[in-house]
This record gives sequence, structure tokens and C-alpha cells, in this order.
Amino acid sequence: MKFVLLGRVVMMDSTLAVLANGAVYVDGNTIAAVADRAAPPPAGFVGATTVDTAGIIFPGLIELHNHLSYDALELWRVPQKFTNRGQWQNNADYKAHVSGPMTTIASSRDARLLAAVARYAETKCLFGGVATSQGISLKGDNMETSYRSAMRVVDDPSDKAFPRARTCIPDVSASDWTKFKNELDKASCMLLHLSEGLDTAARNAFLALKQGDQWAITPALAGIHCAALQPQDFVVMRASGASVVWSPLSNLLLYGGTTDIKAARAAGLDVALGSDWSPSGSKNLLNELKVAKVANDVFNIGLADADIVAMVTSTAARIVKWDALLGSVSAGKRADFTVIAAPPSADPYASLIKAKETDLALLMIDGQPVLATAALISAFGQAGETIALGSTTRVVNYGAGDPRLPALTFAEAKAAMADALARLPTLLDDEREGRGVSGHSLAGAETPQLRLALHEEHASGLALRPRLPLNGKPTGPDAAFTATAKPVPLKALPLDPLTLTDDPNYGAVLHAQANIPPAIKAGLKFYYG
Repeated sequence: MKFVLLGRVVMMDSTLAVLANGAVYVDGNTIAAVADRAAPPPAGFVGATTVDTAGIIFPGLIELHNHLSYDALELWRVPQKFTNRGQWQNNADYKAHVSGPMTTIASSRDARLLAAVARYAETKCLFGGVATSQGISLKGDNMETSYRSAMRVVDDPSDKAFPRARTCIPDVSASDWTKFKNELDKASCMLLHLSEGLDTAARNAFLALKQGDQWAITPALAGIHCAALQPQDFVVMRASGASVVWSPLSNLLLYGGTTDIKAARAAGLDVALGSDWSPSGSKNLLNELKVAKVANDVFNIGLADADIVAMVTSTAARIVKWDALLGSVSAGKRADFTVIAAPPSADPYASLIKAKETDLALLMIDGQPVLATAALISAFGQAGETIALGSTTRVVNYGAGDPRLPALTFAEAKAAMADALARLPTLLDDEREGRGVSGHSLAGAETPQLRLALHEEHASGLALRPRLPLNGKPTGPDAAFTATAKPVPLKALPLDPLTLTDDPNYGAVLHAQANIPPAIKAGLKFYYG
């Protein structure tokens, strides 16, 4: 259908224009025109449905780093300061609270539990204003695929107009320089973890990209984290057209420091933002924007608020090679919008950074309202599932969902996840006796065709990071080593609340984290109390 969306429009194009009284004209899934609302409408829009958002209209937020499968887990109380990823990956407390629980859930043959993992994770993103994220990896006997989310997913877009970004490579390519370079040469965008930590071992994963006088770096490479890189390393990345995806809270929680974004930007690198995952990152992208803002102020990075917003809109679209279709509110681009409520006099960029989930008025993806206030979704003639948000509600329209999984409401998914986490010690034994989540009987149920794939934990044949040797020695942690490490006893865990609004303990848990620098904690108090 054709419709007109009214509000303050933050273009996020090269002009960084903001239309105080804007009108966005949408035809189907495409922006037809953007103009002042007082201007005559373009041809074909006379009498079109007009929806006044009374808010600020941004391009749909794009998140380039999130391990969605883990997002039902609560924030991990990190027990010590680590210096690289290989240390915490094999920490007993991490196994008890993160990898052990998720390995158990991934071993489940209950199709309703798999559907619950996916629905809960996508809903958490939606309430953070996210229109595009990474996918939830699924596996079958001879297939690797992604959950068909209400969001766009960069690694498995259903629309062939969007080039597919790669988020993993075969293990053999991760360990062989020539094969790794060949994989990069074939990709339009490859989002890979790189130099996770602050020590020499972490940096060695980057230095291993060099063979002789050649670097296995191309414009396709988007290095996630890059926290150990030095200024000269960012210069090397920029010379080859690579980019960085920043997850500051996760770095600060684990290592007490984060990527030198000031040096990365001085080198001219594009930098995007991602919340990583709920166990050691932000609950959603709205929260991660706040951490980026505080880190910018504390570390004197020099980012304007518009620069931080660009990390989740225009810059992120450019990194994933989707900038011809997304990233700005411009004619010809897809109708993805994140709309927040804010006073008319408020700075729009600061308003998005400060925004809470309760400020999210509308999330539109491909011209369809996916999350909205009851009034706004009704204005489009749409409906959906009403979900509590503090003392108010939002309506979520998931669309068709993934036909390969059981169709669950959010309420059913939430109950199933809470039940599974509460029964972790006996979950798989209960399944063998025919007891599924939420009392669902598995007696006579067929083995599901798809299961959850955890490339973080399992030796799946695919790697999320390069493991190239440096001076004959391997770099980076090995997933196979983790998979064969001694398991730890599991205990019941609580379900992480969907939003910060409904998580009254979040601020206290965050401030109790030992590794976050005091100046960062002081800055976060402005947002979390």
C-alpha cells in the first residue's frame, strides 16, 4: 500500500539534514519521496493513508554483531579480568553460566524450545529498535541455514537484492592463509571476530593475516572487536579498505578496556556498533548506544552524537554493502524506520542515544509495521501480539514467521525459555522421558529437521574468526578444544528480562562488574541509575 509517515525526519544521508516537519512517502516497501509535509504530495499519493508518528523518524537501526541464540541468558558476573578470549572461553564460571546452558539447549530435540530461543531473541532485538541484525544459525543433516526472523538478517537475507554477508568460514580456510584470502576475495562482506582481547596473543591474530609482504585483508573484511590493535594496525586495515565493528560493553566487562576507536577513526576506518550478546554485552542496541556515548566521553574519542548514530545506520549499511538500499531516509531506499518519541526541541541524535525502550513508538521493516504502539499499528490497519513494556504495552507483528518451526506467540516463547532454563540440570533427561518445555508432550513427536547451531561453542566445521599461524604457532582459541573440555555441573538459571524497562536489577548488576573502569561506571549512572 501507499502511505505517508509524518514526523521529524533524520535523513542520515551525506547532508545530515533533519526535516523538522517531514513527510516520508512510501510505496509498498520503498521510499518514494521525502519532503516537508507542507509541500504538495508526489503523484499518486493524494488520499494515501497518513500516519502522524509525532516522533523522530530514523533509518531502521542496523546491528552488525550479536550472537542472538544466547540472548535469553542474563548478564554474566565476570569473575576476573581477562586479557584475551581464550582465557574466558575455558573459564569454569563461564561454562556454568553461558556455554554449558547453551550447549544443553542446543542439544535439545524439542522443536518448541528451538522456536522459543528464536522468538525470544528476535523480540529482544525488536524492542531495541533493530531492523537488521545477524541471523540465528540452524543446522540440519546436510544443511546450514538461518531462522527466518521478522528482522532483516545480514547473513541470510531473504531478499536477493541484498548481498549476503558472511559471518563464518570453513575451519580449513580459517587456518590456511591462501584459503582464507580466497574466501575474502569471494565475499562482498565478511564479518569475522578479530583480535579479541588486549594482549599480545590477541594482537597476534591480526598480525597473522600477513604473509610475506601481503595482507589477507580486503574491503570485505569487517573485523569484530579488534580491541588489541595498535594505531599502525588500523592504518594497514584502512589501506585495504577494511572496517571495524565495535562492542564496547563486552570489551569493558571482560578486559577492562576496549578498541582504540580514536585511532581507528584517525586512520579513516568505518566503524559500526553491535551489542554482542546479553551474557557479556548490552541487552539491546539502544543500550549499546549509551555505552558508546560514555566511552566516547571518557576516552576522548571525539565522536559527535551524529557519528554514533551513523554507526547503526549509514555506516553500518556501507560496511555490509547495503548502502544502496538502506542506511538513510532517502528516495529509492527500502522503508525501514525506527521512530522514537521525543520533545520537538530535543536534539534528534542525542534523543536516540538517550532513548529507552518505552520511547520506541514504531519499528517498520520493508514497509510493514513490526512493532508499534497500539495507536500507531491501528493507524496502519494492522494488528499483532500485545506485549507488556513496564506500565505500557507494544504490539508486535511477526509476520509469517519461520514455517519450519512451531508457531509460538511471544508469551509461549517466554514461558518455554523460563521453563528450560529452570530445568537445565534435567532438561535432556526429561526430554528422553517425553517431557518437553511448558509441559508439552514429546511422546510420538518426530525428530525436528532443524537444530540450533552454536559456532561459538561447537566444532561445527565453521569458524567465526581467523586462526592463521604466526611464526609457525596457531593464533586464536580453538572451538574444538572447548568442545572437548571437561563439562561443569549445571544449575537452574533465570530468564533474562526482555527489556531494561522490565529489569530493575540491571543497573546494580552492571555497576557491580569488577572490570568496568570507574569513570565508565560513573557515566553509565546517568542512564541506568
